[in-house]
Amino acid sequence: MCMKHEVRNVDDVTRRAFLAGTLQACLGVGMMPLFRNLDLAAAAEPDPIATARSVIYIYLSGGMSHLDTFDTKPGAETQGPVESLSTTADGVQVSQYFPLLSRQMDKVAVINSMHSTQGAHPQARYFLHTGYDLRGTIKHPSMGAWAVKLAGPGNPTLPPHIEVGGQQYTASAGFFDSAAGPLPIGDPSQGLANGRLPAGVSEKEFSARLTRLQKLNASFRKRFATRDVRSHEQAYEQAVRLMRSRDLAAFDIAKEKDSVRDAYGRNRFGQGLLLARRLVEHRVRFIEVVSNGWDTHNENFDALEAKCPELDRGLAALLADLDARGLLDETLVVVATEFGRTPKITTGRNGRDHFPKAFTCLLAGGGIKRGIRYGRTDELGMNVIENPVGIPELNATIAQALGLPIDKVLYSPSGRPFTVSHKGKPVMELFA
Repeated sequence: MCMKHEVRNVDDVTRRAFLAGTLQACLGVGMMPLFRNLDLAAAAEPDPIATARSVIYIYLSGGMSHLDTFDTKPGAETQGPVESLSTTADGVQVSQYFPLLSRQMDKVAVINSMHSTQGAHPQARYFLHTGYDLRGTIKHPSMGAWAVKLAGPGNPTLPPHIEVGGQQYTASAGFFDSAAGPLPIGDPSQGLANGRLPAGVSEKEFSARLTRLQKLNASFRKRFATRDVRSHEQAYEQAVRLMRSRDLAAFDIAKEKDSVRDAYGRNRFGQGLLLARRLVEHRVRFIEVVSNGWDTHNENFDALEAKCPELDRGLAALLADLDARGLLDETLVVVATEFGRTPKITTGRNGRDHFPKAFTCLLAGGGIKRGIRYGRTDELGMNVIENPVGIPELNATIAQALGLPIDKVLYSPSGRPFTVSHKGKPVMELFA
């Protein structure tokens, strides 16, 4: 059987894996999946209200308890033992777990009226990230992928979409080309894996290998001028540009002063936020930083006492740092979770269960009003009673801050039409 017939009859995944494996073996570059197709949509005309150039999306995985964090109900039977703190924003309180953040709330819009239609983790986290229900027939792009697809990469030499500490179930390119998907960073202190030349390979030798590879590829490229081959070649060129770019230093948080690293917290989440700030400085479009461990079915208060300090320190440092550097107006900071926790405290377990009827998310920067509380739940934190905000509306508000065309229709490979926020409309009252 001829090679031409074999190549044309293997599936796309197998062909891409073959090409990636071959080139990685030749040159030692492990970043190929990040840039397999650079056919991104041209940047849309900016909306006058939009000021955000980048997004730092902080995802609290597991479902953060709204009553014990940013929607406290002093004196209510549902509140439990957690006290409330006044903040630098009039009429906005936070729980006792956020003493540092309480001094930064004049920069934040607290949305106390979030609600979701999904109460199980897989469906809820998917809905939060995409605005669409989880289906077995299609995989929808997450908000970061939409931002890259519609606004284009911010810095042409850096990956436009990065996820720190995430899992496969969070951000995704969906049915978009893989270039819109996230580059995963596990430990932010380790920087970007495979971003340097392999040990023992000089720049001269690397250039010689590139030249030999181009000669080897010439006849193959001419015979098999498929989309996969062209996109792989583009991806390789992008990876090489990244390796040679001075902007690669954005991933090296060791360049920061010890005092700055301490301010963010010496843990993966805090250092992930510091990395996000460095990437924003280098015009990366969308950075998601994931914090796990918010699923507090059991011993809710003990768990939050251990978990909240890293969010308190890291988020307070991020907001203060961005503001001091003049970056907050052009950076939208989102703190989101898939649902809240039950106002009723479980007997015997002293925990809170899943509760999609009411919860809280935070927005800051990117043209958002500062120091406000939007929406309200009742005196028990049970029901949204003012200005309800659903997941599609939250995503539409993020899109609006970035100046993305809310109603622009893009089509899946099967020909189905989709928009960035499904049927959601931006909450315009949140904008300054």
